[in-house]
Amino acid sequence: MTAPLAYSAEVAEARASGRPIVALESTIITHGMPYPQNLETARQVEEDIRAEGAVPATIALMGGQICIGLDPDALDALARTPDAAKASRADIAAILAAGRTGATTVAATMICAHLAGIEVFATGGIGGVHRGAESSFDISADLTELAETPVTVVAAGAKALLDLPKTLEVLETRGVPVITVGQDAFPAFWSRDSGLPSPLRCDTAAEIAAAHRMRGRLGLPGGQLVANPIPEADEISRDIMVPVIEQALAEADAEGIAAKAVTPFLLGRIFELTEGRSLTANIALVRNNARLAAAIAIALQTAST
Repeated sequence: MTAPLAYSAEVAEARASGRPIVALESTIITHGMPYPQNLETARQVEEDIRAEGAVPATIALMGGQICIGLDPDALDALARTPDAAKASRADIAAILAAGRTGATTVAATMICAHLAGIEVFATGGIGGVHRGAESSFDISADLTELAETPVTVVAAGAKALLDLPKTLEVLETRGVPVITVGQDAFPAFWSRDSGLPSPLRCDTAAEIAAAHRMRGRLGLPGGQLVANPIPEADEISRDIMVPVIEQALAEADAEGIAAKAVTPFLLGRIFELTEGRSLTANIALVRNNARLAAAIAIALQTAST
């Protein structure tokens, strides 16, 4: 039996002609931004990848199929589906079996990309260890997936509202390479510097592609986390963001927000507290990650195997 993969015409043509492809998640569309910014951003990110010479493949679950690439009508429909299921490794099969519409998290997108033979994936930020995880055990499946599925994930680090030191510790324990691009400090999503050192550094897409290929030659499981700092002109400094995040976290705790509802609540509250600056920065970092992912996908075609 084979996975129920459905390729868009653009992605099918890219596969047939051997063009580089970049996977994109869909929870950023359904859960990360309000309409119509979500649709506008999704379209722009896809165009950024095309402009760099690669082909975008936005991934979502629709009608019992894993859609690898969405045509314009499907992308518009997804952006207008506020009740889309948030699919991760634990529930992707059930969502597909029921024929429900599902938006893929980092973990689910990695699974689907690997099934489709796509080696690089661009997102905003990965999930990680939530604050208070020592009592809640709330740790994102993204970390497990990075340790198991051989896809290079380009993100602006982990989401800044997480426990970043513990997130890096879990990634190290699971053997996941954490590579920051062009600097020695690990970024914190909206901010370029989390105050934590990065475990590894690469300065070019070619170096990142070579590391991906070397992991394959060594038979090492899992992928790579490429932490791509938000451009300086678009960042919100850590001094500004830390108090905002602390306030949003306190409000979530006071209101009893838990499980999958936490991140959407926090992102929405942070948007309000920053008067929209967090969304502007979010869009800028996603586009920046997409451009780098396209460069890595192109470099992977020439990296030694």
